This record gives sequence, structure tokens and C-alpha cells, in this order.
Amino acid sequence: MSLGSKLKIESKGMLTAFVFYAVVGIICLIVLAMDLRLVHIGIIGIFSLITAYGLFKKRVWTIWLIVMLFFIATTFSVYNLGKDLILDVSMIAYLILTWVFTAYTAAKRKMLES
Repeated sequence: MSLGSKLKIESKGMLTAFVFYAVVGIICLIVLAMDLRLVHIGIIGIFSLITAYGLFKKRVWTIWLIVMLFFIATTFSVYNLGKDLILDVSMIAYLILTWVFTAYTAAKRKMLES
């Protein structure tokens, strides 16, 4: 029995998007726990976890959070480019994955209405 069927998520793409937003949320909250001055990363983490919940429960309002996170992640990633090689690679990966999952969920937004 696969993880998607256990979680009752039919689409592998939606399962992947759920995992992406959940992992990003957890990582952001871990970064916040390491340095409490990085409140903005904690806010991104909270929004990401709420988005993962919305994808899991197939809520219609999730698409609005995904669009909001698209703009936040793009701004945050572009701002942090050029500071460190490891940070640059992680920001580019985060940026690309955010764009991919935003495009995917926007294309499959009808799945969130059921």
C-alpha cells in the first residue's frame, strides 16, 4: 500500500506538492528555532505548513496561499542570492521547486474543489 493511498491523496503530483510544502515548513521552523531573529523565515514556515494542510484536506483556499507563497518565495530567494555558494544553491532549488509546484497546483486546481 503506497503512502498516497494511505493518506487518501489520489494524485502523485498533489502528494509531492504536499510533501514539498510540509518539508519547507518544517525546515523553516527549525531555522527559526536556531536563530529567533529570523522571524520572517518562521512566517514562511507557518504559511507552508498551512498550505500543506490545505493540500492534504483538499481545501479550495489553498490555491490562494500557494500564489502568496509563490511571490514570497521568489522575493526571498532572489534577495538572498549572491551571499554564499551553499545558500545560493539552496535558494535556486527552493525557487525552482516553488515555481514548479505553483504551476502544477494552478493547473490542477479543480482537484482541490472536490
